Amino acid sequence: MNERTAKLGTATQTRIGRRFKELAGSAELGIVAYLTVGDPSLVATEEIVLAAAAAGADVIELGVPFSDPVADGPTIQRASERALRQGTTLANVIDLVARLREKTQVPLVLFSYFNPILQMGLEKFATRTQQAGADGVLVTDMTPEEASEYRATMQLHGLDTIFLASPTSTDARLKLISEASSGFLYVISRTGVTGAKDSLPEELPAMVRRARKFASLPIAVGFGISLPTQVTVLGGIADAVVVGSALVAEIEKAPSSTAAAEAVAARVKLLKHAARHGLSRRDANA
Repeated sequence: MNERTAKLGTATQTRIGRRFKELAGSAELGIVAYLTVGDPSLVATEEIVLAAAAAGADVIELGVPFSDPVADGPTIQRASERALRQGTTLANVIDLVARLREKTQVPLVLFSYFNPILQMGLEKFATRTQQAGADGVLVTDMTPEEASEYRATMQLHGLDTIFLASPTSTDARLKLISEASSGFLYVISRTGVTGAKDSLPEELPAMVRRARKFASLPIAVGFGISLPTQVTVLGGIADAVVVGSALVAEIEKAPSSTAAAEAVAARVKLLKHAARHGLSRRDANA
């Protein structure tokens, strides 16, 4: 066991931690798939999540639709609007987790803004989320400086807390974000909102290396990841990639929920193939 694998081993008590330990053991890049719940319907999301898991997604983020998703680009904004028109609520998302947990053991992370959680109540949210079988929570507009009660409540219920680090994060802030995170650290590839891009920022490798100075957790890189070539490159740098807008776009253009599930599964398989067979899989000591 190398030093890095040993560090990962300290966080293997959760389903997320165990999955990342498995990936580290095989030097394989993980695929974290983001999907907006309720787009185009709750029934369809269930079908699509199961298809993504079967296709090889290592972790699945379940986006809670929100009326003011300031971190999301047009593709996911439109998905949120479609889901809200379907009447999708945070309670619906948690109920979906419970149904999914009966059918799959893929790690599930709720991806939300804080407002819906605040409306439900922090303790009630944590209790219901744990009982449903979720593994972690990512609150995009939660800062680590204001997260003490949130973190304590999530930890009490065995839920990982995932925070975002950006290219503008200072070293001091990277340290704070890393200490507040569990499960994995989410590194944003570039400033701005979510959305598929054709290329990666030149400074991204340096950003990930800087984050590793402060984080013993696995690092997942997101925002703008959609292509196998990007996965291959990041296989030498990160522990996982987060793919969101590209999957949501597949759903948006699909003529039916079944076609959406098939398209998402095909995209996940393509990216997973690149993760498993890329020319620059991550050096375990990197």
